[in-house]
Amino acid sequence: MTTSKGLPPRAVVVTRPTDFDLLLLRHGTREQARFFLETRAQKIEPLEERHRVQQEALHAVLAAIPTTWRRARVSRPDLDRFLFEPEDVVVAVGQDGLVANVAKYLQGQPVVGVNPSRQLYDGVLVRHAPASVGKLVHDTARGAACEERTMAEASTSDGQRLLALNEVFVGHRTHQSARYRLRYGESEERHSSSGLIVCTGTGATGWARSISLRRDGCPPLPEPTSGDLAFLVREPWPSVVTGTSLVHARIAPGEALVLTSEMNEGGVVFGDGIEDDHLDLPWGQVVQVRAAPQALRLVA
Repeated sequence: MTTSKGLPPRAVVVTRPTDFDLLLLRHGTREQARFFLETRAQKIEPLEERHRVQQEALHAVLAAIPTTWRRARVSRPDLDRFLFEPEDVVVAVGQDGLVANVAKYLQGQPVVGVNPSRQLYDGVLVRHAPASVGKLVHDTARGAACEERTMAEASTSDGQRLLALNEVFVGHRTHQSARYRLRYGESEERHSSSGLIVCTGTGATGWARSISLRRDGCPPLPEPTSGDLAFLVREPWPSVVTGTSLVHARIAPGEALVLTSEMNEGGVVFGDGIEDDHLDLPWGQVVQVRAAPQALRLVA
């Protein structure tokens, strides 16, 4: 089997540093990390065990990739500098959030989510056992069907763009009161709130669900494979100049939620909980959030 360029297919294995890795990076040695944890009445052994499980899964995945394939490895912190090829098969080994982390860097490449342990991770997006990777990547390269997951796209009036698989947050970077004008369809309202989120069907079981459960009259959130988005305003405050009538709705494909910032500083847009990767929203900046033209292709 070869790609359109005559090369063997390539599997790109994506991981993230374990908590044990990060402790060693910070403290230098295991003994220093152990001492640090024990001064806080914690043990290093549970972190070592989770690290061992992750490493065993990674080794099993690498062994399962066909020997005739090319392969590459990339860690989550390096995703923004990694060049994916159009015909790559991406293998994400870790928790569900890792799939969201990699999704915004792809242009239609299929993703195989691998769960190192059903006892550690729910496996909503990482559904597959490490040993199954060989057959999965082979079938995917031959054109096996993938599950399409809608992504959200935020774009600003000065040309910035951000993608998210679960949700986009728009508000103040400290989550204090955010002031803005919100427009959806024919409705428009000035708000003072804790910001708002726009969720996809994939993200409807997380942050968005926790908001919707506390709100009367909230429409059903999108199903996992739906093309719709939904927006939910957090803690809107009624006053003589701000309202609370435009606080949630489904966003159909082709439609956009439009927000104009009235924050002099601190306004941000970020996706999937990654606050460091954000767009700035100074006063007068306009951001539109809609379904992205590209979707995550999840090997189901």
